[in-house]
Amino acid sequence: RYLRGAEGKAEGRRFLRLVTWIAISGVAVGVAALILALAVVRGFSGEIKNKITGFAAHVQVQSIRDEPLEDAAALGVLLAAQEGVVRSEPIIQEFILLRRSQRDIDGVSLWGSEEVPPYVAKSLVSGSAALRPMVDSAAFPVVIGAELARNLGLEVGKRVTAFSVQGAGGGMSQAPNVASFVVGGIYETSLADFDALQVFVDIDQARDLLDYGPDQVTRFDLHVAPGVEYAQAADRLDEVLDFPAIARPVTDIYRSLYAWVGLQESIIPLIISIIVFVAAVNIIGTLLMIILEKNREMGILASMGATGKSRRQIFLRLGLLIGLSGVMIGETAALILAWAQARFGIIPLPAEAYYMSTAPIDLSALDFVIVAGFTLLLCALSSWIPARYAGRVQPIQAITIR
Repeated sequence: RYLRGAEGKAEGRRFLRLVTWIAISGVAVGVAALILALAVVRGFSGEIKNKITGFAAHVQVQSIRDEPLEDAAALGVLLAAQEGVVRSEPIIQEFILLRRSQRDIDGVSLWGSEEVPPYVAKSLVSGSAALRPMVDSAAFPVVIGAELARNLGLEVGKRVTAFSVQGAGGGMSQAPNVASFVVGGIYETSLADFDALQVFVDIDQARDLLDYGPDQVTRFDLHVAPGVEYAQAADRLDEVLDFPAIARPVTDIYRSLYAWVGLQESIIPLIISIIVFVAAVNIIGTLLMIILEKNREMGILASMGATGKSRRQIFLRLGLLIGLSGVMIGETAALILAWAQARFGIIPLPAEAYYMSTAPIDLSALDFVIVAGFTLLLCALSSWIPARYAGRVQPIQAITIR
């Protein structure tokens, strides 16, 4: 009754009801903000990690001497047979010059592989991800990033010339090797550093252009089974690899990006949790105001035999009801806003700073349970102080107050 129809004295009957709804709204806003913050942080973290592993796989095996790996065929069989490894891909990668015309030329990283990484294939905005020509006489295709395409004025079907200014392993060659390609596909991942740099071609074409031997590769990209820690997988691989081959987890290769993601995950929920704490503290003020307004009623109940414990329970329950109402409204609002963001992308982000164009959302049922429990606990604790005061009201003093 106090929650639904809380009213003050005659001269301000609706004020108490307004204060109660403000307290409920405060809890609702805090709950919605916390759930959305957790969903955005989780979505942001997952999206960045998917983009990184989409390019760099989970573990990379390469030479510690920064030179090509020898006996690639045997090494590939060894790596594919290791526990936890689900896919092993040979990669040839070196820096080259890519030229469209005399004035349009740029330095890029040539990535030779048997096929375009699946994540890049899903990010195609035009063309095809095939690395071999559809017709035997046609030129070999190259798949480039949208940023590079804009820089060089390229589109699907345009021809480009690749110049290799270094031999296998990074040493300077006597004269540059030259190869002609046709743009077969353009991808866009919003990772500006990758979209402007990585160029994908067939591994045999990369081997010819970069003077690699028939059994040499730059590295192997390994994908491990779900649930396997990348660092632990790399440690196990190091035990079976011969010098100079070493295994490096993606978390070490892109340590700065992972550290940035970890910072977001650790700080944002803590800051947003303060909102819920402040909303819960507001309940103290609301309940104290209700107690002051209902002081005479508390005195009458006490004179009729109501114990201090029963009077405390009235306001403990009222505080929990305020918290429960706020939780239900807040979680409903969070669901609606999360759906709207996922469906329409109403919160845009600068891609050059956040590596994505809209704020990602990744809702978890566990978040709803934890936030609801945390909020109700704070509301119960916040209700205890006013409830203790209500239990100490003296009947005679309360009834005779004018």
